[in-house]
Amino acid sequence: MNKEELVEAVAKKTKLTKKDVYASLDATLDSIAAALKKGDKVTLVGFGTFQVRERAAREGRNPRTGAVLKIPAKKAPVFTAGKGLKEAVFPAKTKVAAGKR
Repeated sequence: MNKEELVEAVAKKTKLTKKDVYASLDATLDSIAAALKKGDKVTLVGFGTFQVRERAAREGRNPRTGAVLKIPAKKAPVFTAGKGLKEAVFPAKTKVAAGKR
């Protein structure tokens, strides 16, 4: 699903205009990006958490020449899915009672 398809789905579900949905979606994404830029964590309960994590420096290889390269440490945005999203995507399996099969 791309942005256009997402906007259409939300517009249909909420009965808002596509223009209003675009404005809301853009404002939401801009707000999340601004919070991450400041170093804040954004938690949407039941959906997930956006945060910035430090990636350690490491060695890599140039696939063409095989030469060893030093890849510097950097910060990267990370999303961790929340319980509600995980259960929506992968419904919980029924647990078998202990001792019964």
